[in-house]
Amino acid sequence: MAEIKPGNWSHKVAETSDALDLEPGVFTLEDPRAIARSLRRSAERSRRRKTDPFRSAMSMLNYYINRAGCKLPEERRRHLEAAKDELRALYGRPRRR
Repeated sequence: MAEIKPGNWSHKVAETSDALDLEPGVFTLEDPRAIARSLRRSAERSRRRKTDPFRSAMSMLNYYINRAGCKLPEERRRHLEAAKDELRALYGRPRRR
C-alpha cells in the first residue's frame, strides 16, 4: 500500500471511500434543516454506502466537522451541530438538545 503524506489522507479518503456523493455547497448552507435534508437525499440516493442512510449522513457531517477542526468558525459549527439534531428528527430519532 502506498504511503500517504500527512495532510493528504483526507483527500484520499474522500476520493476512494464509500462516501456519499454530496450536493454542491451543502456545508455552506445557513439553515441546519436544509443541510440535514440535503444529506438525507444524498444518503438515500447513494448506492456506494455500506450502512443505513442515517448513519451514512451523520458520518459525513461528523467527518466534515472534524476535518475543519479549530478552523471552523463558531457560528458555522453551531449550524452544523444543529444540523445533526435536524438529521435525527428527519429519521425519527431523538434529538440530543
